[in-house]
Amino acid sequence: MTTIKDKEFGGERPLFASRDLRLENVTIHAGESALKCCRNIDAVECTFEGKYPFWHVDGFKIADSLFTPGARAALWYSRGLEMRNTLVEAPKMFREMHGILLDHVRIPDAQETLWHCSDVTLRDVEVANADYLFMHSRDIDIDRYRQNGNYSFQYCRNVVIRNAVLHTKDAFWNTENVTVYDSEIHGEYLGWHSSNLRLVNCHITGTQPLCYASGLVLENCTFGPDADLAFEDSSLNATIRGHITSVKNPRSGSIIADSIGELIIDEHVQAPADCIIKTAQ
Repeated sequence: MTTIKDKEFGGERPLFASRDLRLENVTIHAGESALKCCRNIDAVECTFEGKYPFWHVDGFKIADSLFTPGARAALWYSRGLEMRNTLVEAPKMFREMHGILLDHVRIPDAQETLWHCSDVTLRDVEVANADYLFMHSRDIDIDRYRQNGNYSFQYCRNVVIRNAVLHTKDAFWNTENVTVYDSEIHGEYLGWHSSNLRLVNCHITGTQPLCYASGLVLENCTFGPDADLAFEDSSLNATIRGHITSVKNPRSGSIIADSIGELIIDEHVQAPADCIIKTAQ
């Protein structure tokens, strides 16, 4: 492997089509596509300032590095990324990628990030300004994660999330096969039109959660007082600790809770309209 150390590059495609290259303390200044169409790249303690540095890259590791806001859309159409201990200040990162590991990564401007990606692993990751995160992505494994940003995980498939704090309205819309363990989910309109969404030991806040869902499962979850009008037109099996402010027109299945403030079953309930609801009070 060739090593480039303590150098600066800029302009158009300065390292285009490189192979077996290690970058140490290298700065990529303004320009475009610095490492496009590369293979087997290691970057350590590097700074990326120019646009689109890693497109069409096969096999790369990035550690202890910085992507400034100018490095927007930096990683697209690539495979086999490991990124560790890195600050990503640029938006629109990680598109059309397969095989992503992010470990101890912070993305404070994560808008429109991680679209159309597969085989994604996140560990100790924090994101903010993360609207439309993970759009149309699949096969995702997340642990120790914090997020601020709306409309996340829309149209995702095969997702497992553990030990997360999510502040995100309209999360998990139209998802399939998503499981969330030991987490907090704050934001209205959670999980609408989802299929096989499972929440285990989770705390849920925000109005009208978990409506129009099929195959919904809740195990040992709690609801905040603003989580009202829950489960409209959903089929579900739910065990809930504590109080639910209100439940409206669940379609089928069962709900077991300590107490429900208001149960609304009216002429608009959808067939088969046979949800079994039990409370301790």
